[in-house]
Amino acid sequence: MAPPAGTTLLLVIPAPLHESDGRLWLDAQACNGLRLWLDHFDRVILCAPLAGHGPVPADMVEIFASLPADRLEVHPLPVAFTPLRFVRNFRAVRRRLLAQIARATHCQFAIGGSWGDWGALATILATRRRRKVAVWTDRVESEVMRFQARGYRGVRRLYRRFNAWLAERLERFVIGHAAIGLFHGMDSYRAYARFSRGPHLVHNIHLGAEHRIVPAALEAKVARRGQPMRIVYAGRVHPDKGPEDWIEALARLGDGAAVRATWYGDGPLLDAARRIVSERGLGDRIAFPGRVSDRTALLAALAEADIFLFCHKTPESARCLIEALLSGTPIVGYASPYAEDLIATHGGGLLTGHDPAALAATVSALAGDRDRLADLARRAAADGRPMTDSAVFAHRAELIKRLS
Repeated sequence: MAPPAGTTLLLVIPAPLHESDGRLWLDAQACNGLRLWLDHFDRVILCAPLAGHGPVPADMVEIFASLPADRLEVHPLPVAFTPLRFVRNFRAVRRRLLAQIARATHCQFAIGGSWGDWGALATILATRRRRKVAVWTDRVESEVMRFQARGYRGVRRLYRRFNAWLAERLERFVIGHAAIGLFHGMDSYRAYARFSRGPHLVHNIHLGAEHRIVPAALEAKVARRGQPMRIVYAGRVHPDKGPEDWIEALARLGDGAAVRATWYGDGPLLDAARRIVSERGLGDRIAFPGRVSDRTALLAALAEADIFLFCHKTPESARCLIEALLSGTPIVGYASPYAEDLIATHGGGLLTGHDPAALAATVSALAGDRDRLADLARRAAADGRPMTDSAVFAHRAELIKRLS
């Protein structure tokens, strides 16, 4: 079905653009999002910060290599995450945003942060002109900022705590003035719904129906016997993700535990995680291979795993949990409203308190009960089945269109 003629969606997002040889590049999943928006709107205007120049990072793709230049415009904005940069760039960005707001029939702005949050500024500018705006967020940014401030000391900690306080006030103000709030995941929804005039629980994923685990592969996985339990995680090795808790939970399984655990991803704690694994003599059980650029290989690893083990510390709606469910892999980890909601229908996972010992006990019980593990895998596949990119973007597009 062709998108309605004459509809123009303005997106302001924080995903960074990259420029190389006069061409613009963007994260591959963000490009998939643009493709899906173009299924529902005649034109899309994208505003995003230009964060890099020169050699292109491996996870980025050239925007106009696969997307139509006659239906998509991209307007780079400056990066301004400090007060001085924000002040220097404010007037120029304000003019650019107002010009694009005037051209759009529909607006969705991603918010999150304080200084340099152009999505929040766009919302304020549009609503002052009596435009109906949808705001989008997938994590409680102020809480994430507050958590991350603990990693600093002295004046740096105070500065980051102040920014978290500022972000919290900005979030509430912006959400309160937008026509609707599109909150990805139950963590975001519960945090923000009470401030919104039109709150909606939505989801975000960049895997299609073709990425669902097929029944034959699912049954082959659950039929495995006599092998170590395969445990996987995919995401940044970052304090927010709890890599130290992840290692501790696996260490508590005991020397005789028949498990093989792999954390795929790069991040600031990668070297530290590898060091802890080595020092504790866990190299035969735990691996941190780093970033995997081959998306197909990573999805295959998710589908082959017995459980997806996670220790998320902050209220964010990590897409990796949905990816695991689509792969027929039960999610096992720290409880949160987001994770609880994902498996509320079929029970495709097990959740614990934020305690490595409790998580270890759950993993140990599963390792000794293959029938239970098989049942969870089938339930996980059922919970993940509705979560495809086309379905979740169609849902959000319909909500945005109602604003016209």
